[in-house]
Amino acid sequence: MFTGIIEETGTVLSIRKGGHSAVVTVSASAVLDDLKQGDSIAVSGVCLTVVSLVENSFSADVMHETVERSNLLNLNIGGMVNLERAMPLNGRIGGHIVAGHIDGTGVISKARKDENAIWFTVRTSPAILRYVIDKGSIAIDGISLTVAGVSENDFSVSVIPHTAQNTTLGKKRVGNTVNLENDCIGKYVEKLLCAPGGRSGISKEFLARYGF
Repeated sequence: MFTGIIEETGTVLSIRKGGHSAVVTVSASAVLDDLKQGDSIAVSGVCLTVVSLVENSFSADVMHETVERSNLLNLNIGGMVNLERAMPLNGRIGGHIVAGHIDGTGVISKARKDENAIWFTVRTSPAILRYVIDKGSIAIDGISLTVAGVSENDFSVSVIPHTAQNTTLGKKRVGNTVNLENDCIGKYVEKLLCAPGGRSGISKEFLARYGF
């Protein structure tokens, strides 16, 4: 479990690709402080398991499912990634609850400056947009952000200077692909309210029966 508050950016040292998987090695500093083999770490929003550690880097496996849903295999050697260690139970949730399980990707369709902020518009699929709400939370490349606008085809966020300077988002350009994770609360609520077959169990009759 993560919070979407990025601790540092790391540099991709190598990507060893298999048929449908890969091993990625990333150089870092701050996150290595207490990182151990077997620990979880979010790499640009993707929850990965550390399989090996050396003095200034770690390696993690990227499975087939992750390859299908994220942009990790589009990374280049020398490219930057956002890094966050798993949330400690005694820590603050400065962002929102982020699982590190990517729902899919989006493409930056617009980027514009607004005084000291940067507005990004991200085009993505209806399957992701159905859970995106105005003033709700979304993780973009692992960064916890507040949705500032939603349309049928895209959504927008406003990024403060600190976030732009201390994550990879400030270096993104129109046409770049980003990893997206919806706020999990909406998905759980939908699942619990829907009966088998996808029909909602809530109706006017149901509410009237119980005094609403």
